[in-house]
Amino acid sequence: MTEAILLVGGKGTRLRPLTVHTPKPMVPAAGVPFLTHQLARAKAAGVDHIVLATSYLAEVFEPYFGDGSALGLHIEYVTEEEPLGTGGAIRNVASRLHSGPDDPVLIFNGDILTGLDIRALVDTHKTAGADVSLHLTKVADPRAFGLVPTDESGRVLAFLEKPQTPEEIVTDQINAGAYVFRRSVIDTIPQGRPVSVERETFPDLLAAGAHLQGMVDSTYWLDLGTPAAFVRGSADLVLGRAPSPAVPGRCGDSLVLPTATVAPDAKLTGGTVVGEGAFVAEGARVSGSTILPGAVIEPGAVITDSLIGAKARVGERTVLTGTVIGDGAVVGADNELREGVRVWCDARIPAGALRFSSDQ
Repeated sequence: MTEAILLVGGKGTRLRPLTVHTPKPMVPAAGVPFLTHQLARAKAAGVDHIVLATSYLAEVFEPYFGDGSALGLHIEYVTEEEPLGTGGAIRNVASRLHSGPDDPVLIFNGDILTGLDIRALVDTHKTAGADVSLHLTKVADPRAFGLVPTDESGRVLAFLEKPQTPEEIVTDQINAGAYVFRRSVIDTIPQGRPVSVERETFPDLLAAGAHLQGMVDSTYWLDLGTPAAFVRGSADLVLGRAPSPAVPGRCGDSLVLPTATVAPDAKLTGGTVVGEGAFVAEGARVSGSTILPGAVIEPGAVITDSLIGAKARVGERTVLTGTVIGDGAVVGADNELREGVRVWCDARIPAGALRFSSDQ
């Protein structure tokens, strides 16, 4: 197998304000754009030609990755004029593929961090003689996902989108966002209109008698669609819990990029990343968090499970837990922000303006 399609056109609305200026796959995770980890893992699995299906902020990708040669890949870019959905995006890039009709083409969603054995998925596809093969993973609460029940041989029986009642939850297997398509199947997807592979392509193929094969792989898997998940995924890459050959340093409690500055008595734990040109001052404590390039953490700040945007500033003694600070925002001294708070890009919060507990 030599070809893959990466679907990187989504707007990343659940990740805002991280995605106001940056497409979701380009938000840094463990010190590099998240997409870098996917490209590196595809390369390690034997892929050498990748087509990026872009849409939102499409102009950001090519200046960073170029032709892919730095990663040992040949990368091409196709931009949708109007968002076409997962299936429409796949069909829209079909003309850039070189594979023969029966050759396998690997397809990734651009927001999944996974330890999937890519070669095993391709081998399963070939051995089963399938038209499409899907990576499936098991989750404790499948209500937010599409269920994919299979028979004892792994052949897919149905696609059940986001069940709500106990009766509808017939399996804990979900669509994990990585597929192998027989090249000729891609050409059957309608062209020039939005198409969802989950809601249209896969059910239609099943109804037409096509062979859809599922492979359950229960290694590390995380949908990075929310800020909390994104921060956790980055920390897991740094800690070595999630595998990637693209982490720019040794796995450990923290990752400090070369031009960052961290005071000797600042404490970094839990997979924290300090990006290029960022500064963490004396007495600051940062755990499980991502500090993006150029951000400033002032003395005595305490930051946990949070993401601090590029060139943002967190004031002295401010406490952040499970929060997102947008690019260029300033949170003054002695504030306290807790789970779920999102401070928008370039916003200004005065000193001592927001707290959850007493200031005494």
